[in-house]
Amino acid sequence: MQIKCDYCGSMIEEQNSTCPNCGAALDGVNRFAGGQPRTIEELKAWYVAHNLPPEEVTRFFIGKNITEPKAFGIYQDSTGDFVVYKNKSDGQRAIRYQGADEAYAVNELYQKLKGEIADRKSETGTQRYNEATAVITEKKKSRKRGLFVGVIIFAMIFPMLNMGVVMLISKMAYGIDDLGPSRGYYEYEDDTYYYQDSIWYQYDAADDDWSLMDSGDVPEAISSDSQGEYQIYSHDGARFEDSIWYTEPIYTDYDDDYDDDWDNDYDWDTGDSWDYNDTDWDTDW
Repeated sequence: MQIKCDYCGSMIEEQNSTCPNCGAALDGVNRFAGGQPRTIEELKAWYVAHNLPPEEVTRFFIGKNITEPKAFGIYQDSTGDFVVYKNKSDGQRAIRYQGADEAYAVNELYQKLKGEIADRKSETGTQRYNEATAVITEKKKSRKRGLFVGVIIFAMIFPMLNMGVVMLISKMAYGIDDLGPSRGYYEYEDDTYYYQDSIWYQYDAADDDWSLMDSGDVPEAISSDSQGEYQIYSHDGARFEDSIWYTEPIYTDYDDDYDDDWDNDYDWDTGDSWDYNDTDWDTDW
């Protein structure tokens, strides 16, 4: 990959420590966040501290020259050079970096490792979301079916029942928006909730994250808040992820103000799943 020299504007290879055109030192070589690993041993410690799966699972080999297919790694060769590599699915090796700059070499693998962690966590999160949504949706459908059948039986037993009442109860059974909350954020008894597409989320301040809720666990005061008494911010047609209330990690790779809380987003949890076959092994990096 090429980077731009800030002094003469030339595009040069990123592994250069100085610009071959004007001789200026390249800031790109020092693009490291404070506190991140700069040596192979520090990268090993970072890997362990974040409770990542065994190297045979992630296929990231730190300090080892692995020749098997499907492997990322870094090691120091017999000449003293630091080598960052990727072995593709067919066993072909692509060299990402080879040179004397250990900090630069470590950063190359460090950034790739973080990217893979984020991808694996994203896949796990999507799977959990889909499973949870399916369960909640089925429960909603079951409750609606039961209530609607009850309404029909009641109407058959009492034929003089006003048809408008039947329609009103039917609307309640099927969650029509004008009988319930509108999309947006709600505050109730010091807890924050979000409602969208018949699904409720609750904010956990301790984990700084949102989680799906079963509709049966939602306080009745807000689940029936058609007047917006507890609403603190409307949806306004924007995506949940784009709102001012939704939080996500702030990437500060090249910022000297290293954020340990952000780094914790790469901690591996027991519910996370890593399948190295999901990695694109056929590219050079």
